[in-house]
Amino acid sequence: MTPKFFPLLRVMAIVQAAAFLTQAITAGQLLSSPGGRALHAATAIAALAAGVLNLIAAILVWRPGGGSARFVGSAAFTLAITVAQAALGMAHVKALHVPLGVLLFGGSVMHISRVMPRRAPATA
Repeated sequence: MTPKFFPLLRVMAIVQAAAFLTQAITAGQLLSSPGGRALHAATAIAALAAGVLNLIAAILVWRPGGGSARFVGSAAFTLAITVAQAALGMAHVKALHVPLGVLLFGGSVMHISRVMPRRAPATA
């Protein structure tokens, strides 16, 4: 049985991954266009908001939804790393900012794989 708020967690997993992907795209624009810095900063705010909403969805799956608490831990950790990522970006510490961005996107893709429904193997 799927916990009550699990569909919300699935949507937020996709939104968060899309926010991290958009961050990577705007990072390239940051290097190549004058308006790139403002766009990258705006998408950083969106990534932080997605992290907060993902954590709220994970809490809803766990507490009122009766699901696993494991999603809360990973959502909280991801949000903490996202905050650190934003702080490092504002401080212009690119040596840590860039690898953390890659880690966040990879982790968000793994999160999607954990929350999406599994398909039954085909039978012959």
